Amino acid sequence: MLLAVDVSNTHTVLGLFEGEEVIEHWRIATDPRRTADELAVVLQGLLAQSPLLKGADISGIAICSTVPSVLNEMREMSRRYYGDVSTVIVEPGVRTGVPVRMDNPKEVGADRVVNALAAINLYGGPCVVVDFGTATSFDAVSAKGEYVGAVTAPGIEISVDALASAGAQLHKVELIRPRSVIAKNAVEALQSGIIHGFAGLVDGIVKRMVAELAADPEDVTVVATGSLAPLVVSEASTIDIHEPWLTLIGLRLIYQRNTS
Repeated sequence: MLLAVDVSNTHTVLGLFEGEEVIEHWRIATDPRRTADELAVVLQGLLAQSPLLKGADISGIAICSTVPSVLNEMREMSRRYYGDVSTVIVEPGVRTGVPVRMDNPKEVGADRVVNALAAINLYGGPCVVVDFGTATSFDAVSAKGEYVGAVTAPGIEISVDALASAGAQLHKVELIRPRSVIAKNAVEALQSGIIHGFAGLVDGIVKRMVAELAADPEDVTVVATGSLAPLVVSEASTIDIHEPWLTLIGLRLIYQRNTS
């Protein structure tokens, strides 16, 4: 079985593949203070508690990280506790199959390249990937499978936190869809602004990206992923597909490219 690990600024998502299928998954907080030994304890605890994994062995590990300190500890954890397991870490020198056509390719986060690879393999190009994470990231992939550009907007949770901290009478609210756009109380007014506001942001940016990617908007597939995607997908008119495991799938593809 392949263990895929996606480390982002806020959360770390772990998925276990049997063939091409994600059969188990977990989400934990990303803590830059965790050592390699602590990461191993957390991982082994999660694996041990899953009823699907009794007697199963990890045959490979694929990791990408946007947090350098965590990546270093992940690397050490893999070396110390899974030294006999083939491990692929997405970093310079690893074959992704995605040419990066940016002014400075080194500025592009590993997760964005991984998402681009998964999207082009699953749905073809051109496509736009919208990742609802710490930031709301938009990635443009050409018909040739090239990473050709990006847009980065504030994330949903960051925006909620900023609003709550700056407004004396505003508080953090549960991120759920309100009963209607025009709210009847303060909590639902905030929820409406968050959900429908980000849906409008997504639609506005995606439409402009699609216009630059292709002459016919119908040729472009828009894929949403990330932990907060379910909040907005049903409200955004431009999203074609919601694939929650897009990054994990990309990690599986990169692992195969670098170990086969």
